[in-house]
Amino acid sequence: MTRAIDCLVNVDFADWDMPEWMTRVKEDYFKGGDSFFRSPELPELLDDMDANGVERAILMTNVGATESRALRFVEERPDRFALAVGGHNLLRPMKALRELSAFVAAHPVVCTTVGPSFWGDGMYPPSDAVYYPLYVKCCELDLPLCMNMGIPGPPLPAEPQNPIHLDRVCLRFPELKLCMIHGADPWWDTAIRLMIKYRNLRLMTSAWSPKYLPESLLHYMRTRGKDRILFASDHPVLSMERCLGEAAALDLSDEVRDGWLYGNASAFFFGAT
Repeated sequence: MTRAIDCLVNVDFADWDMPEWMTRVKEDYFKGGDSFFRSPELPELLDDMDANGVERAILMTNVGATESRALRFVEERPDRFALAVGGHNLLRPMKALRELSAFVAAHPVVCTTVGPSFWGDGMYPPSDAVYYPLYVKCCELDLPLCMNMGIPGPPLPAEPQNPIHLDRVCLRFPELKLCMIHGADPWWDTAIRLMIKYRNLRLMTSAWSPKYLPESLLHYMRTRGKDRILFASDHPVLSMERCLGEAAALDLSDEVRDGWLYGNASAFFFGAT
């Protein structure tokens, strides 16, 4: 059976007060049904993972969380789950960094996340100095940083998520482990060129149906980017079953597919060699 690490899974959707733009994304972009905002119980999620060969999953949570499904699932099954933490107020950097440091010290966090289109009214691209304290802290903690790239599904400003803004970031912070998440549409070629240029940059195919990934990315995966692309479903936005079924149908060698679905994430987030 195919083995996989799902690098982005949401288990708290049903517990959130969803903003209107999330409803828009469900209906207009993903054509999602009632399962889009469901939150699974632990046995259900484990059964889903086992049925699809997902050995580990990284669960999204916020830095201020004290009780959540994600925290509970990680506590009960640390062998199967780890955390990605977001929700930083980068306009108050010292408070934000103290909160991040404390959260990382208390929980099994393998990365932190930020979406440039989703905070600060979309005014701050990743090259803005407002991010620099976070970049420094991630380098100090040896903590990977995952940043949304590409035009977002919600009606939010898109320009801050053009991956060209990462050019200066990678140049100034070569120690930063950086991953573009949710692909890079329509700037796939820019993202690929940046990964060729910078060894510390990765891309995650979260929230992308594998059958719709562009041929330019698949070519990069088969050639110079065998160790650069990471798999994620963004469950329940897309199901593990659908994503892994479509991944199995792509014209990729077993070596490339295993790296994408498992090995690259194992190395990037968990330090496996």
